Amino acid sequence: MFQTLLHNKYLRLLTGLLGAVIHAAAINLFVVPQGFYSGGLYGVCQVIRTLLVQQFGLVTPVDLAGVLYLLLNIPLLILAWRSFGRPFVIRMTVCTAVDSIALALIPSPAVPIVADPLSACLIGGICSGFACGLILTCGCSTGGLDVLGLYLSKKGSRFTVGKFSISFNAVLYAACALIFSLHTALYSVIYTVFASLFLDRAHQQNISVQMLIFTKNKSEEMRAFIIERLSRGVTLWKGRGGYTNEPLDVLCVCLNKYEILTTQQMLREVDSNAFFIVQEGVQVGGHFERHLL
Repeated sequence: MFQTLLHNKYLRLLTGLLGAVIHAAAINLFVVPQGFYSGGLYGVCQVIRTLLVQQFGLVTPVDLAGVLYLLLNIPLLILAWRSFGRPFVIRMTVCTAVDSIALALIPSPAVPIVADPLSACLIGGICSGFACGLILTCGCSTGGLDVLGLYLSKKGSRFTVGKFSISFNAVLYAACALIFSLHTALYSVIYTVFASLFLDRAHQQNISVQMLIFTKNKSEEMRAFIIERLSRGVTLWKGRGGYTNEPLDVLCVCLNKYEILTTQQMLREVDSNAFFIVQEGVQVGGHFERHLL
């Protein structure tokens, strides 16, 4: 049911918006009360906010970091427009606006909900990482490093959004250690690592799978669907059933996890008797194109 939901255009957007709210709530309820910093572009906004408050005594009715985050995403909207097209930019604009508003308006408790800093980092990292992965799976984005990570992932097949996030945050938290304290930086790192790991696991378009399809007389229709509709290459073998000794065709194709449901629907329509095997998490090299949205 969840997979079906993610393939409906309108439900995908609603799910992406829900993920944006969950992401903001995870940060403001678990990370901010501990005095720690999120990663990526929003982490930069938090550092700027803290410096403005400490140096100039600036007080605002909402969290200034959320407002700064919305403004700094404007250049990234231009990059997304050029790289990913209009539909993605529209979804990104809506989700970024909702995420920024939620970050600005959701109040951070004066007393941490979870007293233990490590537990707060783990809970916040798991929730926000899952939320960000859900947002990307829905073809949406809350801006920030997601856009840069997707752009680099599209250019280089070994680069994931989570790995790029960890690299950027290494520099950010080194600065936090110098500006604030090593304690603040270390716990912020723990939070961000967990968030990045769960992001990569929840982002279904980032998970490669191998699919073997066994059919007796519908291989041509399947081959055409995979090439034309999914823009994937396919290898076709001639085989023979071990039990029936009848000839059959074997199609081998590498997809991402999000594309599996679409392929299974095709199999039910074209050949309901087709047998298939799916192996998740395979390592793919060569000219495998990453369909990240």
